[in-house]
Amino acid sequence: MRFRVDLAADRPSLQWDDVFTPARALAYDLIRGQDPELAEELHERGYGGSSLRPLGISAPEFRGAHKSRGVYATSADGSLWLGSPVPRVASALLAGIAGRQTIRWASLRLTLRGVQLETTPDHRAGEAVFSTRTPILVKWEDRYIHPDHPHFTERLSHNLRHKADLLGLPADNDVEVISSGPPRRFVVQRAPRHGSTAEVRIRADSSLLDAVYDWGLGLGTNQGFGWIR
Repeated sequence: MRFRVDLAADRPSLQWDDVFTPARALAYDLIRGQDPELAEELHERGYGGSSLRPLGISAPEFRGAHKSRGVYATSADGSLWLGSPVPRVASALLAGIAGRQTIRWASLRLTLRGVQLETTPDHRAGEAVFSTRTPILVKWEDRYIHPDHPHFTERLSHNLRHKADLLGLPADNDVEVISSGPPRRFVVQRAPRHGSTAEVRIRADSSLLDAVYDWGLGLGTNQGFGWIR
């Protein structure tokens, strides 16, 4: 399950270091209000005996924002997205956000204008082209790499198998990068994250493609990275 939250910002900009930093705390806060044990498990250990956290969240995006140099422009017409392939996690996120009129995103006060469930595309053909709204994080030898790196598809495929194993789904997959955006650097809780948006073709069992659509691609999905359009 995944859903879009429409919202309005109360000020015209956000500091770049705050674009992704609030994501994880917001997700856990929404879950905590519905299922405190689940929120603690995700925060402290991961899910189901794994270090993975099966949830995705995007940073908020704003339409009609007046861009200003050095800051992330906002507006009264924005959206963010959340989701999870695990019903317990997805239900807690949805119930948590549905009970709010406002949320905080660092210095922003975001007024909620509506919540819309999104329909999962038909993946029965066993192939999907995913384009991300936010950069995909992939690591090789403890450093972040970009889609033009020779090990990128290998490591992204490994991450997909890891996610499939957690969910008990068929893990075989094949990854092909179709295109990618420029390398970007962000700071999350004072630690750098390097990644790029990308358009990626994945061949896999339809159940894994469904799960990835709800979860996101790569590492740090609970920090707002790898969210699929």
